[in-house]
Amino acid sequence: MPVFIEPNTLGDLLKYEASNLYSREAMTVSSGENLALGAVIGVRTSTGKVHALDPDATDGTEIAAGVLLQAVDATSTDKPGLRLARHGIVADHAVVWPAGITDDQKSAAVAQLDKALSILVRKGV
Repeated sequence: MPVFIEPNTLGDLLKYEASNLYSREAMTVSSGENLALGAVIGVRTSTGKVHALDPDATDGTEIAAGVLLQAVDATSTDKPGLRLARHGIVADHAVVWPAGITDDQKSAAVAQLDKALSILVRKGV
């Protein structure tokens, strides 16, 4: 019998949030991005649009600005999305990090989420 691996759902990622009118925030994902549920994101200062976190950048996307609460495929055009922007808890196993991120960069991003946004990354099941 073939094995089916179910992708993560919002329930796998999000373990706590304040009223969704407080913790969640609508935003625009920049064209050229294809981001998964749980992706840690940054906001490009010049446009105010969301991109995948890029710890090596100097355009604002190097600062963790939340976690996506839905997958967004903006490969060809800007698309609306929803992020956990403040006061919540996410499960570490469901958080999606950019390819090639180092442990030190990941720790720095987790600290940014915690200190600036009160988003905690915790061991989850």
